[in-house]
Amino acid sequence: MARSYPLEAIDLDFFESAPITYRMDVNLPVTPQRAWAEFTRQNTLDWCRAIKSIEFTSPPPYGVDTTRKASLGVAGLSEHFFVWDEDEAAGQYRNAFYAVSASTPGLKKFGELTEVRQAEVGCRLVWSFALELSTSAKAVTAFSGPTASTVFKTVETDTVRHFAKLTPQS
Repeated sequence: MARSYPLEAIDLDFFESAPITYRMDVNLPVTPQRAWAEFTRQNTLDWCRAIKSIEFTSPPPYGVDTTRKASLGVAGLSEHFFVWDEDEAAGQYRNAFYAVSASTPGLKKFGELTEVRQAEVGCRLVWSFALELSTSAKAVTAFSGPTASTVFKTVETDTVRHFAKLTPQS
């Protein structure tokens, strides 16, 4: 069994106060409902080259306290969702998780916040990542610095490309 390193829980304020943050803010050519369905399905993010797999470990319907496992190549994460808001009528969706543990040492805190809302055309995706490295985090360059910037840019490019291939406004 792989070693597991515990991480600290976060709240929504951490996405503004974290020492390291990445944020994607893009328009997608699909309805908010379609984008949300893609982000909340089993094996989501299969379009991202930087992500090996994502598996919900809680049964649907998903919501607060849902759990998931992610394999990012450089690390595996166990995730716990602490926010899950869906307003289908308004076309507004949001969820956030923090990593409970990681298979690689060096992370102190890690979280993601995904927001999808109606736009003039299609929808707007704001996807935020926040992290804090432990003080002995020399080996975690995959999560910070130029390496991480390249990985996050690849995730953004892959996401825009994936949604561009879907039927517009579906």
